[in-house]
Amino acid sequence: MSNEEPNYIVAIGASAGGLEEINTFFERTPHDGISYIIVQHLSSDFKSAMVELLSKHSSLLVKEAKEGMEVYKNVVYLIPNDKFMGIKNNKLQLTDKDKIKGPHLTINTFFNALAIDNGKKAIGIVLSGLGSDGSEGIRAIKEAGGMTIARNPQNTEFSSMPEQAIATDMIDYILEPQFMPDVIAAYVKSNDEVSENTKADKSNITEIIDYIHQNLPFDFSDYKDTTILRRTKRRAAALNIYDLKDYLLFLKENPEELKALAKDYLISVTSFFRDTEAFDLIEKTILPRILENLNPRDEIKLWVAGCATGEEAYSIAILLNELLVGKFKDTVIKIFATDIDSAALLYAGKGSYSADRINGISAKRLSEYFNFDGKNYIVKPEIRKMLIFAQHDLVKNPPYCNMHFISCRNLLIYMTPILQKKIYAMLLFGLKTNGFLFLGSSENPLTIIDNLEVVNKKWRIYKSLKDKRTVNFDTFALPELSTYRQTTAIKDDPSKNMNTTFTETVNSLIANYIGYLAICVDIENTVIKSYGNTSKYLLPQNFNTNLPELLPRSLAVAYNTLSKEVLKTEQFASAKGIMFKLNDVVMEVNLSVGPVNIDGGKQKGLIVIFNDDKTTSSDKDKYPLFNEVEYNNKYTEALEEELVEVKSQLQDAHDKLSASNENMQSFNEELISANEEMQSTNEEMQSVNEELHTINADYQLKNKELAEINDDLNNYFRSNINGQIFIDSNLRLMKYSPGAVKHINLVNTDIGRPIHHISTNIKFDTIVEDTKAVIEKSTMITREIEANNGKWYQVMIMPYLQAGNKINGAIITFNDISELKNTQSELHSKNEILLRMNKELEYIKKTATNDIAIPLTDIENRIKKLKDLKSSDVDVAELLSIIDSSVQTLRGLATDLARKVAIKHDSGLN
Repeated sequence: MSNEEPNYIVAIGASAGGLEEINTFFERTPHDGISYIIVQHLSSDFKSAMVELLSKHSSLLVKEAKEGMEVYKNVVYLIPNDKFMGIKNNKLQLTDKDKIKGPHLTINTFFNALAIDNGKKAIGIVLSGLGSDGSEGIRAIKEAGGMTIARNPQNTEFSSMPEQAIATDMIDYILEPQFMPDVIAAYVKSNDEVSENTKADKSNITEIIDYIHQNLPFDFSDYKDTTILRRTKRRAAALNIYDLKDYLLFLKENPEELKALAKDYLISVTSFFRDTEAFDLIEKTILPRILENLNPRDEIKLWVAGCATGEEAYSIAILLNELLVGKFKDTVIKIFATDIDSAALLYAGKGSYSADRINGISAKRLSEYFNFDGKNYIVKPEIRKMLIFAQHDLVKNPPYCNMHFISCRNLLIYMTPILQKKIYAMLLFGLKTNGFLFLGSSENPLTIIDNLEVVNKKWRIYKSLKDKRTVNFDTFALPELSTYRQTTAIKDDPSKNMNTTFTETVNSLIANYIGYLAICVDIENTVIKSYGNTSKYLLPQNFNTNLPELLPRSLAVAYNTLSKEVLKTEQFASAKGIMFKLNDVVMEVNLSVGPVNIDGGKQKGLIVIFNDDKTTSSDKDKYPLFNEVEYNNKYTEALEEELVEVKSQLQDAHDKLSASNENMQSFNEELISANEEMQSTNEEMQSVNEELHTINADYQLKNKELAEINDDLNNYFRSNINGQIFIDSNLRLMKYSPGAVKHINLVNTDIGRPIHHISTNIKFDTIVEDTKAVIEKSTMITREIEANNGKWYQVMIMPYLQAGNKINGAIITFNDISELKNTQSELHSKNEILLRMNKELEYIKKTATNDIAIPLTDIENRIKKLKDLKSSDVDVAELLSIIDSSVQTLRGLATDLARKVAIKHDSGLN
């Protein structure tokens, strides 16, 4: 594996309300060598901004997933909005949503793929959202050995997804998003450290298994050590406990953790029609072959061992129902579906499955065999009545017999080879001749392969070849008793009230009868264990687990009488000299029956001891001699007493049933009312959903408008030759246009820096103070500033206003006014020239007025005096008239000259 490839991959499923939770999660996520893949519910026409949004909350690299992209550590990958996503060989695989028909369960799709590709190093997280997407994927990850987490549904508005995930009973931790990274880190650390199984570990594991056995109805002593140790250490490490001795103390103080640990060992996982190819083979080949050899009125018996929550058992029932037509339509079907996990059986018995758990069922079968109650799919009664769900421990309990078909898939791989051998023998014993055995793909029945015909090697389907069934009592025997030596002495009555374990109790009792054979049964006379070779006392044919039916008549009569007496008195009872005939041989045996406590006193049982020793002793003489008639009478009396008691109990049960029926009727009416309310609520939800769709469409439109505005702004910035700088209220640079680079030395990394840290190319020492004043006083400041290169700029600082006229910074604008400044300089020079010319013109005006006007006035005065003389000389008069005319003309010229000079002077001043 590459150094960049992650050891662990965390898949996060989220829908409505999940964005804030994702941000909270990644604010606390370190660079820990893990990859993170986010799978959200997104509309195909929705353009997500999650990459940008999440980058603000995480120090990890955030990418949108692409086809074939390899997954690296310390990277967050986001699903594209229009794709389904999977993973194979550590590479992401994308599929268009348009190509997938049916519900778009994107989270389940990826979780399932991750479970296959990453196995026990897969971690699945379900955050807020509507619906049940993710539940099926959680099951897959848990089945693969990975870890699962759900957010606490009590603290979120959209709780449906985490609630459905928790309902699978496959969630390891229910946490708030901020606490998840620490739990993941502890889990990864613990798995990396679980590498060496020390003697101390094995010793502690043994104590833990014994403690579970003492307090819960589970015995894991024959499960593989490596499996048990790995799962135990993983749960302990998630609690920050790294010593199994300390974890054992924690278990003793926390019963809920003890139950969770046992549940982790069991892993009840299944699905409808799992492994389609295998079920096609069963439908088209195996079940038809069973029907070929079936008489019309024969009953079909099947056994699904380790049925978990029942999906596989119901799948087989559906296949059988489809085949039972014509002469087989009235055939009785009994499918025994068994498991050690009572909680899983309770779930299976209800036959109610959420939408995410029926993916393997075709639409046709779904409508034909299930009813939908608005939330879950309920198995129809005609299918449900075929199945009998029962708690059964393959390790302890005898097999179901005369089976046409037995399925036991992916269960034995967790058990030791010795135990596998015994269970394989039990399964073989349970099959009829030509019956079929269906195992998991990882299991191989080598120890019984000589008695099997391989039907399909890939899917581990076999046919029994044995023409008769025989009992191998080693399957039921405890090995430690085989070493006991025989003796002729019978010791004192050993009856006691014991509170030890089952094995210790029986061993103690047998120790008092060393040399004898024994069988242990429960109060229903079902055989639990056999000690030694008891076959010489048992009938070889028609084996079942009921002891009286296994014994010859006289032994059965003696046992029935003695067992009734023992159950009544709780004392040992014995009979001697019981004669019986078996295999044409007449034998005599002494029989003793005593009480025994099973599972630390939680159940009662009987120990039946056989002794064929014919030597006499005082102990033997006190045993009553067997008389079949007398014992039959005693047994009949006991049965009559029992019958009276049963009748009384039956009457009480009948009365209680009547009262219960009335309560059920009332409850049914309440249920109908609740269903009507639920229907109303569903309609309201539909209305809300439509409103949400409308709001979402509005949101998309607004988002589009914002995108267009953003494009306009970006284009404006690029095209603006003058510079603009946006400053926040803390005087930090927010944004700048390309033109601003000419005035201030800026690069992209300067965004977020205070402006007084940035050097400028202008002579503007008061820029910081001016900016502060604008923000504080909401005013505008304009200054003309010279640059270092000699150019001039008009700098305008104005407030940056948000909605409601809230000031959130300032905008600094630079306008180049160099040409204007140059023009003003030229005008100033020309104005100075004009002023000089005006002075000269003023002088001319004065000259024209004084130097010309005064002599003309003097001439006019002299002409007037000459005219006053009244000369008679015509020539003189004419000459004076000419002179006067010339003077007036000259005065007009002087006046015009003064006026023109005055006009030029005035225009020059303006």
